[in-house]
Amino acid sequence: MSIAEGLPTLLWALDYLSVLVFALTGALVASRGQLDPVGFVFMAAMTAVGGGTLRDLLLDRPQVFWIARPSLILVAATAAMVVFWTAHRFESRYRLLLWLDALALAIAVPAGVGIAVEGGFSPVIVVIMGVVTGTFGGLIRDVVGNEVPLVLKQGELYLTAAFGGALIAVLAMWPGLGRSEALFLCGLVTFGLRAGSIVWGWALPVYKPRPPRTRG
Repeated sequence: MSIAEGLPTLLWALDYLSVLVFALTGALVASRGQLDPVGFVFMAAMTAVGGGTLRDLLLDRPQVFWIARPSLILVAATAAMVVFWTAHRFESRYRLLLWLDALALAIAVPAGVGIAVEGGFSPVIVVIMGVVTGTFGGLIRDVVGNEVPLVLKQGELYLTAAFGGALIAVLAMWPGLGRSEALFLCGLVTFGLRAGSIVWGWALPVYKPRPPRTRG
């Protein structure tokens, strides 16, 4: 099987994996909010499909990915129920949330990049779709769950990790690297940057206000 023939299968797998892992993070936020089982499913599904839905609407795809494959909602619902019955076993659900979210980001960004590349869009749009797919679901999850959004939290490489991974994929494909390999590199860089932020506190400098200059 050539790389071109294998790409749709890879994108299919990335969609299912990102839905599964993002659903787990949504359910963990539901557990922190002490929601009922329906609330767990709602949070899991919303988190799982949020980024991909916005991506497909912006790219004007024939069908939003989870409408074309309703089984993705069943995956999210199953993940929600697993967390509902097991979340109490984890000593730090927030720490687990951080790492699952990092993994989900490293899966969803390549998925968004791959969809945009397959659609023949320009490099700028490819990078933007990678970031949108990776970050939007988590942003909705945190806002609805009354959590500080990780995507905007000071001292966190989150948007930067998504952007860096998507950009690396585009730059890798430019000299002729295969799409599958470029997507793997995208996920690796995304996860590496996010993990570095979690473990070693990697962060970009933040804006610090300064007093206005006085004219003498």
